[in-house]
Amino acid sequence: MTEFWHWWIVILTVFSIVACFWIITVNLKNYTHVGEGESMGHEFDGIEELNNPLPKWWTYMFYFILAWSVFYLAAYPGLGNYQGFLGWKSSNQGITTLAESKELSEKAKAEGLLVQLDQEYKAADQTFGPLFNAMADMPILDLAYSEGLCFESKDDSYVQTACLEQDKQPEGVLVVEPYKVGQRLYLQNCALCHGSDARGSTGFPNLTDSDWLYGGTPEKIKETLMHGRVAQGMAAWGPMLGEDGVKEVAQYVLKLAGRKVNDKMAEAGKARFAVCAACHGADGKGGVANGLETGAPNLTDNIWLYGGSTKAVEESIRNGRAGVMPAWKDVLGEDKVHVISAYIYNISHPNK
Repeated sequence: MTEFWHWWIVILTVFSIVACFWIITVNLKNYTHVGEGESMGHEFDGIEELNNPLPKWWTYMFYFILAWSVFYLAAYPGLGNYQGFLGWKSSNQGITTLAESKELSEKAKAEGLLVQLDQEYKAADQTFGPLFNAMADMPILDLAYSEGLCFESKDDSYVQTACLEQDKQPEGVLVVEPYKVGQRLYLQNCALCHGSDARGSTGFPNLTDSDWLYGGTPEKIKETLMHGRVAQGMAAWGPMLGEDGVKEVAQYVLKLAGRKVNDKMAEAGKARFAVCAACHGADGKGGVANGLETGAPNLTDNIWLYGGSTKAVEESIRNGRAGVMPAWKDVLGEDKVHVISAYIYNISHPNK
């Protein structure tokens, strides 16, 4: 922390404590010239205000808290760069990179120094890991449209078995609904960006439609989840096209999507669109339609990742766009990714 921020924190903190002490002390005195317990002359709806001081216990509590804050800031870190006379430090404060964090985390696990969350994860993996492993052996399409699967435990693993009526189901057989399992995994890990309804938002794709930047087959969905996507990026064409060129190309792009535009500007934009065709295709239908894994969107379907207003399209052309989808392979593991892939395929293809 720089000297400026060190003293900023010290001065602001000390001033706040002193100010609180002053406010409490000043307000203990009676400046109203009205006797204690007498009326202040304020009355509303039968309720009269009396000149009563703060209860003693309340006053003492304030003073105790102020005294405690002084002791705490003297003993522990809290005043800028001052570390406190006890010399206490938060564990692993020297970590500066993700690699260091992972290394120390694995070391702690190897030594049995698991925190509660790690212990809960480990217990859950031991309980449900074999079940996810059994579901991962099934094709994504089968999982996507299955209404219920039955698994029987055998030697620390699960084997799929026939589902019977509930009252005839043998003891020890688990009935699993892959859709609900995938939905819960999605809500826990994916909803933050794509929304709880999976309809996305600006910059985060809608997973319920048929518009896919890298392909919407079960295999492609799983590939995207496993390894993530780092977009090659929509180049910033503002410097090359100029402001007039940006507006003309935007009009042509909107025309491709079936929107009402300025025909004269759109015609001029069509001639400039040649530089866009390398990624989006001459027909503007995007990378997937033209057999290219560029992540270039279809410009003809009126589905817009960053907004479809004239201003938003111009902004995309002028300054470019670049999205990143994180890889979930090392976070969830392939088995859980397999189940989420089935869920996403189901909500994007509701009709089997």
